[in-house]
Amino acid sequence: MAQAMEQKHFVLVHGACHGAWSWYKIKPLLESSGHRVTALDLAASGINAKSIKDVHSMAEYSEPLLELLASLPQNEKVILVGHSLGGLNLALAMEKYPEKISVAVFMTAFMPDTIHQPSYVLEQYIERNPSNGWMDTEFASYGTPERPLTSMFFGPDFLSKRLYQLSPIEDLELAKTLLRPGSLFVEDLSNANKFTDEGFGSVTRVYVVCDEDKAIPVEFQRWMIENGGLKNVVEIRGADHMPMLCKPEELRDSFINIAYKYA
Repeated sequence: MAQAMEQKHFVLVHGACHGAWSWYKIKPLLESSGHRVTALDLAASGINAKSIKDVHSMAEYSEPLLELLASLPQNEKVILVGHSLGGLNLALAMEKYPEKISVAVFMTAFMPDTIHQPSYVLEQYIERNPSNGWMDTEFASYGTPERPLTSMFFGPDFLSKRLYQLSPIEDLELAKTLLRPGSLFVEDLSNANKFTDEGFGSVTRVYVVCDEDKAIPVEFQRWMIENGGLKNVVEIRGADHMPMLCKPEELRDSFINIAYKYA
């Protein structure tokens, strides 16, 4: 019984344009099951004071996560969960602090590999996703001529038809109120060092597939799983891109199962 009651520490990392608020259903569900949960805002997200124009790299964007891992007691390990673009934040954290992470959960998330540039999965996604697939998402240039960057801000149509189509209407309205401009940081990641087998590759990874996701389609999720040589896969059926909002109880159960199987 002691094993069944052992407390785990989940660290939840949101996707682009979102914030810690997107985990508002999952956090209390995991806590009421006896676990510790940290949902954080990345730079220029949620209530973080920075603007996206102050953030020039994936590393800067990931600073709140990297600082949290650096502050953990020496022998503490966390279960790191990344949603959507949050998969790249996970990869950076896994590369830098592999010893602090017991398992990394990529929840319908971009998952890089150790063979290609860190930007590879994003470039493949952009290549396969017709430009009209972004619908009313707004893109804008920022940065400098030497280091150009592109910000993005999801439009209401993209949100309702690609991200939240199976989620409660209240959650869609919440998102419209709380979203902030973000970036995929493709330009930065295309010049970044590759992830290594000793860092990123040494951490146990699990992928959570959402079969009704219209933002990162299931075919692309499965392509990333194959590209990454991943065997540990969990599927949540009937979930859109926001399983923490449309299937919170199922997701909670999946997280707890993952924690006891891999962590």
